[in-house]
Amino acid sequence: MPGGHVIEIEDVAVYLGLDVGKGEHHATALSPGGKRLYDRALPNSEPKLRALFAKLAKHGRVLVVVDQPASIGALPVTVARDAGCLVAYLPGLTMRRIADLYPGEAKTDARDAHIIADAARTMPHTLRDLEPDDETIAALHMLLGFDDDLAAEATRTSNRIRGLLTAIHPHLERVIGPRIRHPALLDLLEHYGSPGAIAQAGLEEITEVLRPGAPRMAGRLAAEILAALCEQTVVVPGTNSAAIILPSLAASLRTVLDQRRKLAANIEELLDTHPLSQVLTSMPGIGARTGARILAEIGDASAFPTAAHLAAYAGLAPVTRRSGSSIRGETPPRRGNRLLKRAFFLAAFASLADPASRAYYDRKIAEGKRHNQALICLARRRSDVIFAMLRNGTFYLPFIPPAT
Repeated sequence: MPGGHVIEIEDVAVYLGLDVGKGEHHATALSPGGKRLYDRALPNSEPKLRALFAKLAKHGRVLVVVDQPASIGALPVTVARDAGCLVAYLPGLTMRRIADLYPGEAKTDARDAHIIADAARTMPHTLRDLEPDDETIAALHMLLGFDDDLAAEATRTSNRIRGLLTAIHPHLERVIGPRIRHPALLDLLEHYGSPGAIAQAGLEEITEVLRPGAPRMAGRLAAEILAALCEQTVVVPGTNSAAIILPSLAASLRTVLDQRRKLAANIEELLDTHPLSQVLTSMPGIGARTGARILAEIGDASAFPTAAHLAAYAGLAPVTRRSGSSIRGETPPRRGNRLLKRAFFLAAFASLADPASRAYYDRKIAEGKRHNQALICLARRRSDVIFAMLRNGTFYLPFIPPAT
C-alpha cells in the first residue's frame, strides 16, 4: 500500500529506479554521488531481478524505487523486499513534476528510470514508504479490483438497455429504466424482449412473470408497464432488432449482478478475518464493500501522522485559493485517492440514517451548502473519527450531547 509518510533512508549505497512494465522494466542504478552503476532493460522475472539485486548489493545497501507498486510492479517489489533491499514508491504526480526539472522532453523508459533513481538520491522527501501488505489486504485489493470491473460492466450494460428502450419506447423506459437492475424487470425483458410482446401478454400474464422477483409489487408494476405501453401507438424503426438484443443484454446484466453478489459475500468473509474489520464496520454507514475498500487503501492508518494527512490523501481536505483581493475561498480538492474518497463519500451518504450524521448534514445544508458539498463535509468529519478508531483499535461511540 502506498503510504502517507515520507520514508526514512539511511546508509544507502545504491539508488535503483525501476520504470516498471509488463514484459520488462528499465532499471537505472546510481551511486550517492550520481555515478551510473546500471542502466538497461530488465526482464520481469524473479531470477533476473534477484541477480541484479545481488549484484548491486556488493556496493552496499540498495534502495529500490518504483513508480507503480501494484499490478505490474508487484513482482519486483516483492522480490526486492525478499532480497533485503529497501523499497520505496515515487507517486506518479510527484514524478511528473520532478521530470520538468530535467533536460529533454522525450518520454522514454530509460529517462523515467533515471529520474526515479535521481529523485530518490537528491530528493528523498518525495518518496513514500511501501509497507508490506499482509495476505488479507493483498487479497482484498484483488477482489475489490474485480468488483470495480464488474460494477463498470453493470453500469455499461444498464445504460445500453436504457438507451435501446429510450430509442424504441421512451414511455416504457421511464417506468423500467430507473429500476432496470431489479430481478423482476430483467425476467420481463428476457421473457418477452419487445414492447409489442409485453403488450400482447396482458396484465395477468405480465403479473405472473414479475411475481417471483417482486411478489409485493408485481400487480402495481404490471399496471404501470401496460399504462406506459398504451402511451405509444407507433412502432419505431429498429424495434424488431432491439427485441433481439434486449433479452441478451438483460441476461448479461443478470449474470454480472449475480457475480457481484457472490463476490460481495467473498469480500465480507475475507474482511471478517482482519482484526480491524469490526472496528471499521462499527461506524454507521460502513458496510462490507466500503469497509474493505478503506482497509485496503489505508490499512491501520499508521502511515499517516495525523488525521489531516489522511483527509488530504483521501482528497477530502478543502483547498484554499487566495490571490490578492480578487480570488478568495476554498474549493474541493481534485487530487487524492479517488477510490478512497468515493468510499468515504458513499459511507457518509449511507450514514444519513444515523441521527448524529443527519444532524451534522442538516446543519451544513442550513449553512447554504449543496447536497454533495454537505456530504463531503460529513465525510471529512468522519475521516477524523475513522483515523482515531483505526489508530487506537477502538469501536465507534456515538456522540451523546451533554445534559443541560
